[in-house]
Amino acid sequence: MSATARPSALAPFRIRNYRFQWPSDLLTSWAFEVETLVLGWYIIVQTGSVLLLTVLASLQFVGTLVAPVFGMIGDRIGHRHLLVVMRLAYTALSSTIVVLALSGHLSPLSVMIIVTIMGLIRPSDLGVRGALLADIMPAEQLVGAISVARTTQDSARIAGALTGAGLFAVLGIGLVYVAVACLYFTAALLMLCLTRPKRIVTTSNLPANSHAVSRLFGDLKEGIVYAWNGPGMRAALCVAFLANLTAFPFTGGLLPYIAREIFHTDQTGLGYLSASFAVGSLIGSITLSLVGGVRIARLLIGATLAWYAMLLVFVEVRTMPVAMACLVLAGIAQSMSMISAAVILMRTASAHLRGRVMGVRMMVIYGLPIGLLAAGSLIDVIGYSATGSLYAVAGFVAMLAIAIRWRADLWPVHAPANAR
Repeated sequence: MSATARPSALAPFRIRNYRFQWPSDLLTSWAFEVETLVLGWYIIVQTGSVLLLTVLASLQFVGTLVAPVFGMIGDRIGHRHLLVVMRLAYTALSSTIVVLALSGHLSPLSVMIIVTIMGLIRPSDLGVRGALLADIMPAEQLVGAISVARTTQDSARIAGALTGAGLFAVLGIGLVYVAVACLYFTAALLMLCLTRPKRIVTTSNLPANSHAVSRLFGDLKEGIVYAWNGPGMRAALCVAFLANLTAFPFTGGLLPYIAREIFHTDQTGLGYLSASFAVGSLIGSITLSLVGGVRIARLLIGATLAWYAMLLVFVEVRTMPVAMACLVLAGIAQSMSMISAAVILMRTASAHLRGRVMGVRMMVIYGLPIGLLAAGSLIDVIGYSATGSLYAVAGFVAMLAIAIRWRADLWPVHAPANAR
């Protein structure tokens, strides 16, 4: 009976540590989304520049290149301890914005500086929390746990979209950031409530008398080489980079521009657009948490192709209801695609290298700032619709190429990436 029972979406909560990690991640994700929306609207209103908007969005990901370092630190000191430190750092940075805003000294330049500092740390958060999740969850519950964990981001985007910009208009940026700082601080306290997961002790292949710097680069190289050469992992990393380069710009950093200049709406309309994508993503996450026996690698291919098809429609429509419907469908496909990539990486990675593997996964997010900056420049030259269509078609074709190139790792039923 138990072998054939339908998986429960609440099963991961039977693990004590998960009951603390999930709300901690939820509050952190809520704060991330409110910050992204509020600061994006602040910059577009204060400067009116789509280029500066894409610069702001890009600065949030400057730390993707050092994400493997955070992964290595997490492997050494423990992913729980690292997350506590990171979330306390978010608290300090958001509190700085509170002080500047309430004292009347906040400016686009100061926002850019603080976002740059935050951007050195924040991109690694998702990877470190994923590595911690793999540490505390049994392997047979990993797909469900990752799917339920994904709801923290999806619900956060809905909450941030529907409240962030509206609260900014009513209360002002200073009071909104008081709430953001409180969210970060509470998340850090919840993370402290986790019991320390058992750590697997490994020995380095380097000589005992190696210098610390040599050990550092040796550990980093080990993680990068391992992630790039694992069965199915290289394909998953390529899909993640491609999605960040060509898909996420039009459902994230460019949304304030799309709302204001394409649909001629205000903060409320921006909230509806952002929430539509998040609702779809939440539907996809919940669906995967309830459905068992999915061939994950095959789902990765199909969901990513569907995502680009929806984006191609989205960039051509000019009515809000149709655009919102497209974003819901795109969100469903995006959620299934990114969860599939994460599951492939976590299933395949050795326990003592999970932090570094997820650090490499976060490093490929650097495709997002590249895609954002290129889109901002192209929109000024060839227009919004042409740029969006170019990105969607290029992404679709590249995804087909990835599926063909690594067909042996992604399509056969017996492939490790398709294990149930």
